[in-house]
Amino acid sequence: MTRRILLVTHPGRLEARHLAGQVAERLHQEGIEIAVLPDEAKELDLTDSPNVAMADPAAVAAGCELVCVLGGDGTILRGAEISRGNGAPLLGVNLGHVGFLAEAEREDLSATVEHIVRRDYRVEERMTLEVCATHGGQLISTGWALNEASVEKASRERMLELTVEIDGRPLSTWGCDGVVMATPTGSTAYAFSAGGPVVWPDVEAMLLVPISAHALFARPLVLGPRSRLAVEVLADTEGSGVLWCDGRRAVDLPPGARIEVSRSDKPVRLARLASSSFTDRLVAKFDLSVSGWRGSGRSEPRAVEGARPARPDGGRP
Repeated sequence: MTRRILLVTHPGRLEARHLAGQVAERLHQEGIEIAVLPDEAKELDLTDSPNVAMADPAAVAAGCELVCVLGGDGTILRGAEISRGNGAPLLGVNLGHVGFLAEAEREDLSATVEHIVRRDYRVEERMTLEVCATHGGQLISTGWALNEASVEKASRERMLELTVEIDGRPLSTWGCDGVVMATPTGSTAYAFSAGGPVVWPDVEAMLLVPISAHALFARPLVLGPRSRLAVEVLADTEGSGVLWCDGRRAVDLPPGARIEVSRSDKPVRLARLASSSFTDRLVAKFDLSVSGWRGSGRSEPRAVEGARPARPDGGRP
């Protein structure tokens, strides 16, 4: 049976266009069929390539063992939209900036392709959120999120009046710029920027992080994975709101709208190549200083990719 891999890229990036052709050619040489969406293949100049087959837009990842993404976190989130529910794990190669969702960097692309050829990767499931918005008992929208669902004010000059509910009980009413409801995966994204904690991805939890709330009690909260969150836009609020899922899919929220968020039973499956810890990833992605660390016991300190080297004086001024 022919192996098939879906390739997802950011066609607007010149680097992505160049690398996509290289990846397609290399995998084709190994007898692996590369599928690309027709519109994307056209933008990548791969429509007539013998190395590429056109994916069916109605069933993009059908028959694919892996979804390989070349791009930043936004492109990887688009790949997650395609792969979720199809069983195909997602493997991201970072061509952006921080790239927390990516498993490899652009300089590791050749080695990454070899891992794909050998099927040398493990699969990790990441929690996602189900999101439902209603108004006056009528359904406005349903959706999902890998990183976060956020309710935000629609106009700069007016704040939102929101009531937050947890497990069917009211928690507090805030005048604020919005609120972020995130997964552990999303704890290093918007929730982090809003002042939320970093949560290790193997922790099963949901985060609730207010944005610029005018209230005494407006602290980030970490909730159990079976908690049910709801945010109500007060009917007499002066501003309207917007519901965002992963910063990609937006829905307008009129006063009186209600947004319910809970854990989804459909995770996103990520392909992992390395066995490095999440701590090492934090150090590398945020360029954290680890100067002066000597480790515990008699073990030698491990080199951390992307970390600043320790100074000979231990980092002392």
